Amino acid sequence: MTASTPILELSRSSAAIPFEIHTMEWIDQNRWQQNAVPHRHNYFVIVWLKKGTGIHLIDLDKFELQNGTVYCITPGQVHLLNSNGPADGYVISFTSEFMGLAEENFDLLFNTGLFNTFSHSPVIKVSCEIQEEMEDMSGKMMKEFANYFLLRSEILRGYLKIFLIYLTRQFERPAKEDIHSKNIDLVKKFLSLIEKNFITKRMVTDYADELIVTPNYLNEVVKKISGFPASHHIQQRIVLEAKRQAAYSNLSMKEVAYKLGFDDIAHFSKFFKNASGQSFTDFRKALQIN
Repeated sequence: MTASTPILELSRSSAAIPFEIHTMEWIDQNRWQQNAVPHRHNYFVIVWLKKGTGIHLIDLDKFELQNGTVYCITPGQVHLLNSNGPADGYVISFTSEFMGLAEENFDLLFNTGLFNTFSHSPVIKVSCEIQEEMEDMSGKMMKEFANYFLLRSEILRGYLKIFLIYLTRQFERPAKEDIHSKNIDLVKKFLSLIEKNFITKRMVTDYADELIVTPNYLNEVVKKISGFPASHHIQQRIVLEAKRQAAYSNLSMKEVAYKLGFDDIAHFSKFFKNASGQSFTDFRKALQIN
């Protein structure tokens, strides 16, 4: 892995339908150029690999492609899928607006852990028992996406929701289900705010004020549920973005620091080392060696 290629930023305009589903064969034939380099999206992506071999880079992790696996890519994550020959499967992409996160669909995306950078591996193994149902939903989505009948988006949204529910059944649920829902809601809102504001807001008090709670209370609740205090999540989100830039761009440390809102490069250097355990320079050198 080298830091010689800039990260390709892929976005979806509001003019286009905020949902797509294609076969992996179609993606290989029509989007091979943009998928040939590390890139990230401002929307959610689900890659269901039914059959194929190769490597999938997601942020700083490398995964061997395995048959019957699903990869959940969160907006902002950098990824690159290199398959050895033809791959069979589907690629589904959609925006948060399409799902309507003001409704219970927020829980489906985030409370289940499907799309959470810190929750668990982005790779989900599909069981044989549920594969048939997921295949059925994928076929229905493909058919509906191909036409322009009345209420097309509503039907696609319904099919996608069922598909996501099937997907959540593929990984083990947390053993502790007795945590009060009010605390879970607070943590969800906190993590969502971090995703939107981590460059401009780096203090726990910034988020506590917006969530109308005290910093101590926010730290206590976040640590109880996640195992880490609120400050840890803020720092790790900043460091994750810095690591992405180190791994997938040729920006200098000074440029990365400025991009992440640090005016003082010495401050950024100290921050990165304290949060990650090594200097920015050593981290980049290690990537080039590997």
